[in-house]
Amino acid sequence: MPQKQDIITFKVDTALAQRIRDLPNRSEFIRTAVLNALENTCPLCQGTGTISPDQKHHWDEFIKKHDVVRCADCDAIYIACRNS
Repeated sequence: MPQKQDIITFKVDTALAQRIRDLPNRSEFIRTAVLNALENTCPLCQGTGTISPDQKHHWDEFIKKHDVVRCADCDAIYIACRNS
């Protein structure tokens, strides 16, 4: 039996709406973009861009034993344990 599909709507500004309208398969594009965003969401802030005071407290303890570093090969920023 096919999976039931839901319709979700959201507001965008006029310029973004026009760009989306110009896509050959906008539903597929939007589905893919949303799935990519969900799969690549920061595990700490959950995509909000900020952390709570309680999260900040935990982060401050965590970073005492870790470093935020930049990869010399790919230039990505990542967290490395100081003991490794």
